[in-house]
Amino acid sequence: MSAPWSPAVTVVGAGLAGSEAALQLARFGVPVRLLEMRPETPTPAHQTGEPAEIVCSNSLKSTVLSTASGCLKQEMGLLGCRLLDLARDASVPAGAALAVDKAEFSRRVRQALEQDPNIRLETGQVQELPAREGHLWLVASGPLTSPPLIEQIGRLTGQPALHFFDAIAPTVTTESLDTGILFRAARYGKGDSDYWNAPLDQQQYENLHRELLAAQKAEVHDFDRADLFDGCRPIEEIAAGGLQTMAFGPLRPVGLKDPRTGQRPHAVIQLRQENLEGTLFGLVGFQTRLKYGEQKRVFRQIPGLERAEFVRFGQMHRNFYLDTPRCLAADFSVPARPDVFLAGQITGVEGYVESMASGLVAALRMVARLREKPWEDLPRETMMGALLEGFLFDRTSGRLAPMNANFGLLPDLQQRVRGKKERKEAKAHRALDAMTRWCQASSLID
Repeated sequence: MSAPWSPAVTVVGAGLAGSEAALQLARFGVPVRLLEMRPETPTPAHQTGEPAEIVCSNSLKSTVLSTASGCLKQEMGLLGCRLLDLARDASVPAGAALAVDKAEFSRRVRQALEQDPNIRLETGQVQELPAREGHLWLVASGPLTSPPLIEQIGRLTGQPALHFFDAIAPTVTTESLDTGILFRAARYGKGDSDYWNAPLDQQQYENLHRELLAAQKAEVHDFDRADLFDGCRPIEEIAAGGLQTMAFGPLRPVGLKDPRTGQRPHAVIQLRQENLEGTLFGLVGFQTRLKYGEQKRVFRQIPGLERAEFVRFGQMHRNFYLDTPRCLAADFSVPARPDVFLAGQITGVEGYVESMASGLVAALRMVARLREKPWEDLPRETMMGALLEGFLFDRTSGRLAPMNANFGLLPDLQQRVRGKKERKEAKAHRALDAMTRWCQASSLID
């Protein structure tokens, strides 16, 4: 009589991150139990109980190397990503983008999971994460994690580490700012001049006020509404309170003088550094639920932001995730419970492909742990290293806000390259070279 099957890893959540992680672990011969609560326990967003269900757009974005998503995909290909291969098999015509037939993609993922002898795909809701010798957990349950599991994660990481609603301001690249108009200063000259400041005269301020009131807003679903605006109102809601409410709130100019005029502006929009390298800045106080196209149109009317490149738009919606830099170890495990790892959107990545990448890296780190092999950090010149091991653990900002892959995360080039497209291409080639060298040196990658 054979011994009962015993998984070395239980993966919670068969979304994009969990499915990729399970397939990667199985690839290395690790027995995996993959648990998905759907359809037994539905969510407000999903329609089926299928693994790797894509709930919104069917596009996995561009495949062109000079785009952040294209660069990320090629890096993941070097690491042997399984879901990208399945996505290509289920692709539909989409020009330079990778788009999928969502039902066919999920069908192929289920088939891959069920045909792998090292994976058991089961339905069930996880409420506890009991410790067992020789066993690891990977929680990849996504932004719609069930309340009992949220409570369990909260006990392990500390409740202040949990975020339930995004209240995010837009982020732009530093190189896209007009520093001939913006000025560096701290209020009253106290401390370092860490902020870029966009000065507005009265006419510019009143125009911004009108535009904010008239701009189209994204719908906030009923299941997202509870406590949405507590302590962090969107800028358009502040503007609706009266003509001068922004000038006495987040756009207050006190303690600041425009060096071009020597006078205090009528209002000031401050931009705060968001990563250690100083390549990304966020608009302070500009949490918003304006539609993305409207954000670009309205916020590019701000002096100095006329050519701003937005790497993240403002948003306000339900999105359970962790304050990763302050509650997880560098390998995405919980310090109080090193046998519990996390991956996917609950760690602060945003986007389909980014979630796959998170599951892939989490699985490789778990294999390294199980095999007692050292882990070499991914190069920061790579999109995966910059996002998963750089930005997500960067404490520059006092509160983590989820992020997509973008070229603003990557270090500057050592040599000057003219043209935005050419700089992105140069960074992408540098990233692939660095990832290739990492794979050649890794004891895990064949």
